[in-house]
Amino acid sequence: MVFSNTQFSTLKIQFLTFLFLISTFALQATTPPAWGKTGHRVVGAIADDYLKGRTKRKLKKLLNHKSLALISTFADEIKVDERYKKFYTWHFLNMPLDGTYETSEKNPEGDLVTGIAYCKKIITDKTSTDDDKAFYLKMLIHLVGDLHQPMHLGLLEDRGGNDFNVQWQYKDSNLHRVWDTQMIESYGMSFSELADNADHLSKSEIKRIRKGTVLDWIAETHQLTKEVYASAKKGEKLRNSYSYKYLNVARQQMQKAGIRLAELLNTIL
Repeated sequence: MVFSNTQFSTLKIQFLTFLFLISTFALQATTPPAWGKTGHRVVGAIADDYLKGRTKRKLKKLLNHKSLALISTFADEIKVDERYKKFYTWHFLNMPLDGTYETSEKNPEGDLVTGIAYCKKIITDKTSTDDDKAFYLKMLIHLVGDLHQPMHLGLLEDRGGNDFNVQWQYKDSNLHRVWDTQMIESYGMSFSELADNADHLSKSEIKRIRKGTVLDWIAETHQLTKEVYASAKKGEKLRNSYSYKYLNVARQQMQKAGIRLAELLNTIL
């Protein structure tokens, strides 16, 4: 069969598109997710309520008037681009359930702690360009959310629960995905509805949440990581009773992340 130049060009484009899709799916299959889009947007929307006026003005300038909710998923969206491969390990850290970050073996390619520290360094450096500050702001907004997802501080041997297979609502899944997206999505609320219905907190409760360093927050979340690992057995069929017990915990984690994100931004901007 002989093809015209136009037909050959069309087939070539279709083939290259097919290869791109295959490579994209392959990358996504090996990439641990963060809070799903809904979860990250909840964090961003809650943070907005705790920003100082000065901070909001600086964010509008650097982020071109885009909301924290919109920006919050940026660091996941760029994972399909090979140029940003070096940021892959920033989304998580692995440590034993009975360990601490300080005593655990560190990933030489970086992790959540080193990623957040680097973002803060660039954002506060007076010699950084606005473009660089904007990029690392987008990363920071996302990473603070990741820090509060307990399976992002999970075990190396099961990739933070990605290889901890369970069933969710009659479909095959894993413990990471349940906490990341499925339990939240099953609730049926948009990110704005979840943010608007966050728990009412007293001034003293907000003050307590704001306190501490990134390492303190890591240690706190890791206590929940232990609980999540103990909450299910491999192969277990998780149903509504699991959501009844743990959905509010996930919501509280997103609220803490939002409050602490605002605290960080108020401090460094």
